[in-house]
Amino acid sequence: MTLTELIHYFRSGGKYERFCQEQSLDPESEVVEIYASVPLSIESNLAFFEIEKTGGSIEHSHDNIKYRNLFDFYYFQGAIEESRDLPNQHLDDSEIANKLLSYAINDA
Repeated sequence: MTLTELIHYFRSGGKYERFCQEQSLDPESEVVEIYASVPLSIESNLAFFEIEKTGGSIEHSHDNIKYRNLFDFYYFQGAIEESRDLPNQHLDDSEIANKLLSYAINDA
């Protein structure tokens, strides 16, 4: 799953609890973090880890793949909510993904 696909899932009405179930994540975790495979690009595959498993690290390896932390689900869900606001409704999933990736690389 790429960032664009994740955005589409949630903008199309996907629910966090169901997503956690589908990804074998604990919805009761303190926080679920969104990581992208390195090197980072809009097409990077995402992985999702509970903070209890990563310790909040910026870099994490799993199954011999290196990942970089983009942001947590609280931030992501806030961005999805903002995408529904009138000034942002014209943005498509890809445009939002590019903005979020830029934030993760440059501002986080």
